[in-house]
Amino acid sequence: VKLADYLLEHFEDKKNGGFYFTADNHETLIQRPKFFTDESIPPGNAVAAHALNRLGLLLAEPKYIIAAERTLKAAWEMMNQAPSAHNSMIHSLEEFLQPPDVLILRGETAEIEKWQHAVIEKNYDPHRLSYKIPHDMADLPVALQNYRYDNKTTAYVCRGTQCLAPIYSLEDLLQQLS
Repeated sequence: VKLADYLLEHFEDKKNGGFYFTADNHETLIQRPKFFTDESIPPGNAVAAHALNRLGLLLAEPKYIIAAERTLKAAWEMMNQAPSAHNSMIHSLEEFLQPPDVLILRGETAEIEKWQHAVIEKNYDPHRLSYKIPHDMADLPVALQNYRYDNKTTAYVCRGTQCLAPIYSLEDLLQQLS
């Protein structure tokens, strides 16, 4: 969250969308470039859009999702003109348009690992993000504190920024996911 907020504060092009390669507090340069095209590594804008969208979904925080959307809009014409040069941006766009389901598991570490392995073995979905949050983890963002642990392993299945009722048994979770 701190890194995402720093990115938004110091690197975002608030007028045109996307993110500059250098921060606003960097020494003065002739220009502040923004990279959208794939090179030997994905461009920072594609990585930022992807990460901000996922963070926004996990925390149900619109400012991150909106920043991801503005970045994708800034790259739209480039993606249309040369899609093969913008694979990472297109991947970020795909996940933005069809957000993955999110599975959040709370409980004792060994138990939530068991649940996660059972889900992967019996109901694997490459478009589902799975997060294990041990019951004793401290300093969680406020949004993640809402995924409570009431002395029993608990699963939350979320689509977009909406979550279903908590699930307290592995069998019910597997049935919900099927």
